[in-house]
Amino acid sequence: MLERDFKLANILGFTVLRTKLGVIDDDLNPVENWREFIKMALPLAKEYNVRMCPEIHAPTLLKSKLVDDYVEFIKEKGTKYFGLNIDFGVFETQALPASEWGPDDFIMPPSEHSPVEDIIPLLPYVYCCHAKFVKMTDDFQEMTIPYEKVINTLIDHNWDGYMVSEYEGPNKDVTGYASEQIRKQHVMMKRILGE
Repeated sequence: MLERDFKLANILGFTVLRTKLGVIDDDLNPVENWREFIKMALPLAKEYNVRMCPEIHAPTLLKSKLVDDYVEFIKEKGTKYFGLNIDFGVFETQALPASEWGPDDFIMPPSEHSPVEDIIPLLPYVYCCHAKFVKMTDDFQEMTIPYEKVINTLIDHNWDGYMVSEYEGPNKDVTGYASEQIRKQHVMMKRILGE
């Protein structure tokens, strides 16, 4: 299955692939033999020039055994074909009030968050970020994640990767609502970038 994904990514010109590893608990720890899977896939990832990146997602903290294990594996193998995909939900400092959510919305329970500075030592291994957001205001501010600090930290440390907008807020199934939220997020990010 991974080989098919690598081939498709290569044909489409994608060099980063979110790699889904099976998890064994609510803390998102991967299956115990994840290293074996990734080690076997490294030659194909190199052949197709695709970087495999498992997502680091709340409730996982950036300073955790899971992340340490991934970085240790990368260093041990000396590979650039396995890295990290950081979901900005790990930086969520404020939960959206329950009154903002509808009856059919999925609400992630609040969890401990990572300080933005915790991403700095990981940046050499971060090839992609899920630029998650939950609620954009009409004046183009995200209400739950310190976006300006996150983006400026990436800029200040010359990070050169990809960001993928990921709306996970209320009304995401209402036609047109999510696309309007994404438009507002892009305006916010352009302003932060000075464009």
